[in-house]
Formats: sequence, C-alpha cells, structure tokens
Amino acid sequence: MNGPLLEVCVEDARGIAAAVAGGADRIELCAALDLGGLTPPASLVRAAAQAPLPVHLLARPRAGGFAYDVAERALVAEDIRTAADAGLAGVVIGASRDDGRLDIDTLADWVAVARERGTARGHPLSLTLHRAFDLVPDLPRALEDAVALGFDRILTSGGAPHVADALPMLARLVAQAGERITILAGSGVSAATLPALLSTGVREVHASCRTAVPAGDPALARFGFSATIERRTDATTVGELAAILRSQRA
Repeated sequence: MNGPLLEVCVEDARGIAAAVAGGADRIELCAALDLGGLTPPASLVRAAAQAPLPVHLLARPRAGGFAYDVAERALVAEDIRTAADAGLAGVVIGASRDDGRLDIDTLADWVAVARERGTARGHPLSLTLHRAFDLVPDLPRALEDAVALGFDRILTSGGAPHVADALPMLARLVAQAGERITILAGSGVSAATLPALLSTGVREVHASCRTAVPAGDPALARFGFSATIERRTDATTVGELAAILRSQRA
C-alpha cells in the first residue's frame, strides 16, 4: 500500500466491527485499553481471525511495567503461539530490564518463538515492538536494538505520554529508521493531531478511535458491572482518520 495507513486498537467484538466499518487498514487486538492494553481472551482472538483486515495480537500478561519473571515470559510465548495458530498477521510485544533498557534476551526468545511458529503455520508473523520502547533511557539506541532483533515496526509516542508532544523525536526516529524498520506513531492520535504527525514522515499511525458513551443501564454501573461512562471504538472516528490518510496516498 502506498501512503500512510491506520491501525486501530480494539478490545471487543464491537470494536472489531467498528474498525472494519470505518475503513481501518489493520487492527491491534487487546483487552483493557484503559490500562494500556492487555492480552485478549482466546475466544476474541479466534473471532478476530475472521476479520477482513490484518490483525496483530498484543501480548501483555498484566498491567504495570514490562520487566517480566519466568512465568510471565512463558505466558507471552504462549500468546505468540496462539496468534500464529489462529492465523493472525502479527504480534505486538515488549520487555524491559529493571533499568528501563530493552530486555534483549527475552525479546530475542520471543522473536524466535514467533518465527518458528509462524513458519510452521505457513504465515510468518509481523513483529511490532510496543511502547515499552518509550520508557527506555535512549530511544535512538533502542531503535538499533529493535532492528538487530528483527522487528518490523516500533509503536512509539516518541518517549512522551502523547505523541504530539514529541514531534522532533518522532521525526528523528523516522529518519534514523529509514527503510530498515517502520515507526508506528501512537498515543493521542486524532484528526486534529494527524497533520502534524504526518509532517514528521511517519507512514503508520495507531489510534483507539474511541468515544465516550453513557452506560445503557444505570443498574449495571450501580452494581459495578460497567463504568458510568464507557469508551467504545467509533466507526465514524475511524472513518475520519482513514479519510485523511487516504488523501495522502499516491
């Protein structure tokens, strides 16, 4: 595809349908978006595999930081196998050391699992390094680590909570990456911020495209079964971003 593309992160079946209806180019599948995203249930993985778009699975076993113990590393490896077995297009992974640097050994192990299982299933998995990258002490150096590990892209906000606040770093990363690895810009992407993001040369953007919706049944919120205000993937918002990106395509 020529020109920038849109990845929409979703957490349920309604989100998948909204991303497809709005014209997204790719889906990142997760759960618990309000926590930055966690590994989704296997039932949702199987449902997402039927979508007419490439789907990448976020493998993150818990909320919080990205330094994982042996048991947690095993869970991520199994999530990678689940993605390959379901026929998904890719996985989104990341791990850190206690000092914030990328955990190269753990990531290398997971990349090997992805390569082996994807090859065995006849469809190599695309590999995205997630926003654990944004917490490293030296982003340009970590980019080189990601290239050496064999990642296809890095999901990043340029080291800031919101990508629009880190445009100079984002542009620097895009230039450094060249054709070796793709920079996927995410966090705070909207129709308002998109033109500035595209000016950095970024060719892929990542957004949740969620809107606030009042809980349909107040009793559900009163009993703690839902939030008072829910945030749902909105097909119209997806369509707005998709239209801007399509206008930039050759």
